[in-house]
Amino acid sequence: MILTPDELHSLVELTHQSPHTLLGMHPLGEHLGLVARAFRPDAARVEIQPVHEKNKPKFELKRVHATGLFEGVTRTVNEVYAYDLVVTTHQGQTHRTRDAFSFLPTLGESDLFLFGKGDERRIYEKLGAQLRTIDGVPGVSFAVWAPNAQRLSVVGDFNHWDGRFHPMRLLGASGVWEIFVPGVAEGAHYKFEIRDAHGKISLKTDPYGFFFEVPPKNAAIVWNNEKFEWTDDVWMNRRRESRDAGLRSPISIYEVHPGSWRKKSVGESFSYRELAAPLVEYVRRMGFTHVELLPPAEHAFYPSWGYQVTGFYAPTSRFGTPDDFQFLVNALHESGIGIIIDWVPAHFPRDDWALARFDGTALYEHEDPRKGAHQDWGTLIFNYGRHEVNNFLVANALFWCHRFHVDGLRVDAVASMLYLDYSRKAGEWIPNQFGGRENIEAIEFLKKFNHIAHTEFPGLMTIAEESTAWPLVTRPPYLGGLGFSFKWNMGWMHDTLGYFGREPIHRKYHQNDLTFAMLYHHHENFILPLSHDEVVHGKGSLIGRMPGDDWQKFANLRALLAYQWLFPGKKLLFMGGEFGQRAEWNENSQLDWWLLNAGPYHRGLQQFVADLNKLYLAAPGLWQADYDPGGFYWIDCTDRDNSVLSFVRQTADGSNPLAVILNLTPVLREQYRVGLPRGGKWRELLNSDAAVYGGSNQGNLGVVMAENIPCHNQLCSAEFRLPPLGVLVLKPED
Repeated sequence: MILTPDELHSLVELTHQSPHTLLGMHPLGEHLGLVARAFRPDAARVEIQPVHEKNKPKFELKRVHATGLFEGVTRTVNEVYAYDLVVTTHQGQTHRTRDAFSFLPTLGESDLFLFGKGDERRIYEKLGAQLRTIDGVPGVSFAVWAPNAQRLSVVGDFNHWDGRFHPMRLLGASGVWEIFVPGVAEGAHYKFEIRDAHGKISLKTDPYGFFFEVPPKNAAIVWNNEKFEWTDDVWMNRRRESRDAGLRSPISIYEVHPGSWRKKSVGESFSYRELAAPLVEYVRRMGFTHVELLPPAEHAFYPSWGYQVTGFYAPTSRFGTPDDFQFLVNALHESGIGIIIDWVPAHFPRDDWALARFDGTALYEHEDPRKGAHQDWGTLIFNYGRHEVNNFLVANALFWCHRFHVDGLRVDAVASMLYLDYSRKAGEWIPNQFGGRENIEAIEFLKKFNHIAHTEFPGLMTIAEESTAWPLVTRPPYLGGLGFSFKWNMGWMHDTLGYFGREPIHRKYHQNDLTFAMLYHHHENFILPLSHDEVVHGKGSLIGRMPGDDWQKFANLRALLAYQWLFPGKKLLFMGGEFGQRAEWNENSQLDWWLLNAGPYHRGLQQFVADLNKLYLAAPGLWQADYDPGGFYWIDCTDRDNSVLSFVRQTADGSNPLAVILNLTPVLREQYRVGLPRGGKWRELLNSDAAVYGGSNQGNLGVVMAENIPCHNQLCSAEFRLPPLGVLVLKPED
């Protein structure tokens, strides 16, 4: 035996951090021949056989340790050559394979340098499990970052889940461990067996895994997510050419949880592929421009709705393969519908088989819980100041855009990232280096993410769910902003729902709830959301929050949705709200579609939303100047006693005007005069009280004549019959 006792011990006990230097084939020295070693616990006999050069020697390896370490020497050649291991098991079965320890590293110095610097934008092409063919040999290169691990092996159904077969090598000071395993193919299941910084051995799933077992199982699955044949070139090219991320385009978003929109049966959801046709048909019929999915990334705990991610680089396998998810995206794009996904870089769960204390230390998170733990959610906070963690997250955003063609990333819980004292009492947080409460590292991460994402994917939308008054969220980093395209207007959502939830008799005291949003509207590029957060945790459904009997509830909800669609800003509505889902949303049940056959109100509301979208798409004045001061002005917002408001929407140059009038009490108002910017005939484009929507069918017979009577600071005006709890939209005839 040529091995020293220490070398033998390091292989047998799996403590060597670079097993490739001892296993495999190596020169013995000048003209002394070659030595080959293999660690095969399953083998009774191991032989070396040349692959390409048949004149090279074949020779047998002798067992040098009872655990399965084999060693052999040939003196006839001095240069390493390509060879196979011919392994005969204890059961007498023989198989031939290339030796995993005969291959050079699959990551180069530049890859490791950029990763350590935090700038390897395609790190998902380097780490994780990558299908490769090396020297004509197909297999998988496995690589994972675990700088404080004592030893790391890849285990899977290709090596009996035994860490002795494929211990990985540590690539210098990078903290990256790597091995190429010949013969492993797509569909193989694997994990990483880690002897952590404290000597504890555990199984961890791959942070860069592309596909996982269906929870509660958690092994990663080798997968090629580049084989799908996309046919959405027209959509993608149009998006790239637009470049403004939709700021001057109509955006009407339908927010969807794919597991509960519709179900095949009580306990079985549609797959992504099965969901594509009915979802596309419905969204097109309803007139929405985009679908937004609750976080599609893999998550172990289904009731988290995807907000506690365990596999950041994989669509959840609950609904199919990555190819199935790509099929859904492609189908939406082919039908002219965009797709936005919720993305969660704010935190991750504590599952001991995932990211938490990955190598026995606080690797992805902070060590100090005052910086590294979310008290409200029981999750851990990313260490944004660590280059490799920063790289993991930025590359993850690019990954979803690159491999899955998503059109937008809605970033969850941005407020929790910005503030070190978020939901913490005095003494429970650590100030930054300047003594402030701002999380400087997270702020820089968000700026970097937005800059790179918009640079690499022109036309991409990034959307902040940010609930505070943090300034310049939607302004570019070079102006001191965070760089998002849009921000959810959480204040508008809170105030508006509060207003519409009140009995109409009390609304005159709260009209500011509807008008206040215009005082800060031009500070950001806002999206007006009525999201899933408003129909869970005991809040009830949208229709359930409206006051009055059924007639009033549906009239109120139609008025609320009309106000949302007609007010400046892009739109988002959670599934079920469009037809008046009565029950609070439950992720385990499909929406109550049967309600559409339970009376006129639900189907009428659904038709109203479809007509709202139809009007919205056809009227540039409702979206072209959402963020331009010239796109909106109040006609009158002071009639609190009657709870009547009126305003004009138009394009930036003052053309394409639409007049909007809201009567938010259940009182029919006769001969109510409203100022209008021009005289002549004004045609009614929409009346939320129409009988087809379940209303009382009060109105103005489709048209009013504006007279040269000044009113509300307008040159002209007309007398209206304002329907109860109704909204009118009118357009002047040329």
